Amino acid sequence: MSDQPWTIERIRDALGNPVLAQRFLSEINRAPAHELLQVFARWERIAKDTLAAVQRGREIAATEARGEEPAGEWNDATDRVLADAARIRARGAA
Repeated sequence: MSDQPWTIERIRDALGNPVLAQRFLSEINRAPAHELLQVFARWERIAKDTLAAVQRGREIAATEARGEEPAGEWNDATDRVLADAARIRARGAA
């Protein structure tokens, strides 16, 4: 990660999603002066988390491209997702 200070522009760019970036800009522009630091800090954390997730995804993709298993413990949620979908269909949704 960069050692550059976090700015409104840097947070906007780090979010990487135009809709999310617009939401950030809207919130920071509408925040009352006494709430600006709190709003900025929350979005700074979101931007840092986003960058970390992107970096982790790139590392996982590189690992898989080399034919290796990604490090860490992976939980297979397939059965849970299928059971949830079956319950939803049983209630008549979708």
